Amino acid sequence: MTSRERVRLALQHKEADKIPIDFGGHRSSGIMALAYRNLRRKLGLPERPVLVYDFIQQLALIEKDVLDLVQADVVGMEHLFAEEEGYWKDWELPDGTPCKIPAFIEVERTEEGWVVRGDEGQPICIQRPGCLYFEQCYFPLADNPDETFERLEYYLAQVMWFRLGAPPYPWSLEEQRNYAERLRKSTDRAIYAPFGGNLLETAQFVFRIDNLFTEMALNPTRIHRFLDRLLEFHLGNLEKFLDVWGPYVDIIGFGDDLGMQTGPQISPAMYREFFKPRHGMMWQTVKKKYPHLKVALHCCGSVYRLLPDLIEAGLDVIQPVQITARDMEPERLKREFGKEMVFWGGGCDTQRVLPFGTPEEVRENTRRNITTFAPGGGYVFQQVHNIMAGVPPENIIAMFEEVNSFRY
Repeated sequence: MTSRERVRLALQHKEADKIPIDFGGHRSSGIMALAYRNLRRKLGLPERPVLVYDFIQQLALIEKDVLDLVQADVVGMEHLFAEEEGYWKDWELPDGTPCKIPAFIEVERTEEGWVVRGDEGQPICIQRPGCLYFEQCYFPLADNPDETFERLEYYLAQVMWFRLGAPPYPWSLEEQRNYAERLRKSTDRAIYAPFGGNLLETAQFVFRIDNLFTEMALNPTRIHRFLDRLLEFHLGNLEKFLDVWGPYVDIIGFGDDLGMQTGPQISPAMYREFFKPRHGMMWQTVKKKYPHLKVALHCCGSVYRLLPDLIEAGLDVIQPVQITARDMEPERLKREFGKEMVFWGGGCDTQRVLPFGTPEEVRENTRRNITTFAPGGGYVFQQVHNIMAGVPPENIIAMFEEVNSFRY
């Protein structure tokens, strides 16, 4: 059975020969560059510069030799960028280790840390000394009374997640299709295509979270106007994205962190008013154009109370399944939503067990979670979100060994 077949069965709520595994197929199932360097060393693999494909989160592009060793079944759209001459340039990790970053990123060292600037020279994000990732420091609509949002694309270009969060595609649509076709032919792994389409998060990125929630309560008309303009922007990009990638990928990923540790960021009523119809329009666009594609949503935190509405809006897959958040116990999720929702994640607790436990504690935690999620299909393994710097490589290896030893 190929990896692609294994993942497809899971997406159809069927059991395969083993649990399908995602390691780095999207930007919240991966590993930070410092931890990846240590993992390669522990695995006895050749030393070479780490390719930091996600500059903000400092995530490593996981290479084929590592994917083979952990028996991963998924790759991301960026998989072939490692082979693109001229795509990378030299940089260094916070501890001075040489690495490579995408060449399009313009970053400068200042007294306050590494800075990326916007179109008017303003710092838009910074990596301060002692910090392992970049933080947003500019919010285009924080003090801007704009009511029309005709300059939406300009505002988004001043936000780090849009400016740096996805690789640019300077090629023509035909060149992009050729790349997608080449990626499809290069692997029998399932291909995860992260589109984004964030609504709540994008509003937070431009207004700043405190301003956004205040206006949602006191000036909802303005926020609806903004979200309508944002949805128009996303739908236009989604049509182009599907034209290029639709025939060649297996899962399309959207994003919106709707949860906190203790519950949703917003009430179910607010979700239904502001976001559910707009999520539904994007997800139904995918299903109508390419019925074979499954729609996934990256959504951290406690979203148990929102799951019925997400399913009704057309969601097929949720990840990374933050099992340590309130109401997100694996048994509850599998029992109540296992027939309708594919759980992509929840395999090992990355808040406490993976970074601080022993290898045996990691094995036990992983075993307990997959024993709950896997039966009956509808499950793809990944740890809960990215593996942070400092996580012992022995624990990472123990986690994957436990998954690969499991049989239905």
